[in-house]
Amino acid sequence: MALRTPLYDTHVAANARIVDFGGWDMPVNYGSQIEEHHAVRRDAGLFDVSHMCVIDLRGPRVRDFLRRMLANDVQKLAAPGRALYSCMLREDGGVLDDLIVYYMDDHWYRMVVNAGTRDKDIEWLLSHAGEYETAVEPRLDLAMIAVQGPNARKKAAGVLEPGLAARAMALPRFAGVAAGDWFVARTGYTGEDGWEIVLPAPEAAGTWSKLVAAGIAQCGLGARDTLRLEAGMNLYGSDMDETTSPLESGLGWTIAWDPQDRDFIGRSAITAQKKDGAPRKLVGLLLEQRGVLRAHQKVIVPAVGEGEVTSGSFSPTLERSIGLARVPARTAAHCEVEIRGRLLDARIVRPPFVRNGKSNIAL
Repeated sequence: MALRTPLYDTHVAANARIVDFGGWDMPVNYGSQIEEHHAVRRDAGLFDVSHMCVIDLRGPRVRDFLRRMLANDVQKLAAPGRALYSCMLREDGGVLDDLIVYYMDDHWYRMVVNAGTRDKDIEWLLSHAGEYETAVEPRLDLAMIAVQGPNARKKAAGVLEPGLAARAMALPRFAGVAAGDWFVARTGYTGEDGWEIVLPAPEAAGTWSKLVAAGIAQCGLGARDTLRLEAGMNLYGSDMDETTSPLESGLGWTIAWDPQDRDFIGRSAITAQKKDGAPRKLVGLLLEQRGVLRAHQKVIVPAVGEGEVTSGSFSPTLERSIGLARVPARTAAHCEVEIRGRLLDARIVRPPFVRNGKSNIAL
């Protein structure tokens, strides 16, 4: 039987189309996926992201523990609530997961990991936590709702308790604030402003209904995928996984190389790859001809080699087909993509494709 979030019945009652997503029954859309996409870009949209896992990490050496476990450095987080995006690596440099970690206080950090990797992430963390006297607590009692879009925070503020709403409205980007069992962070996976709201599971359905009543459109995972792709954000399992390093996945910027004596897991392997030069890189693609880019399509770079589309879709904002692809490191400005037996021209571009609701690249 598939896993279900505390909002499953709410989605069914709203006539959402439910699909299997990594073992979870999740809404892919409630009507028009393109309209849901535009709602987020132009106004405000609402997503159930309770399939992702909140993990609380506590102990006197929790900072040391995370400085060992993550490629980015939590030492950067000085103010309570500040967030950090990082990869968690294997010893060989492969990406176990990409995640967000929040500094709550000196003995408490909160981590949010991907749904498809939650079990292996918890096992990995537990296997290393003992020597750092750190408790690893998956918060299965919590749900998570994302409100995203230029008007999302303003519309959602009235649903929050007034004191929490005031503190949440004052948050800088990539920071959160806790109030009892509620936690509101100014983060997201759409390239738009907004909040991710963590709350007790029994309160999720009522809160969802209030957010809808506040004029925030219900959106499914289909729109979430086209939004994150336009924003140039990686999807774990597609754009990176255990067989690829951050340097091959457009995530070199997430690695904290200094201080050089911080020995995070995977450091030796990716240091060697950095020295030798990663053989592949992740790039953005803009299809120049009619067609749709999809994952696993072959990319041909004349006189250089071959690669593969890792994510691809029609972009509702640009009205063009866009994608991410892993290609040989020497790839320059152009390539060809094999689509249904035809080789179509594509331009190499630098993501994000869309910023602040508008094109970030020359069309």
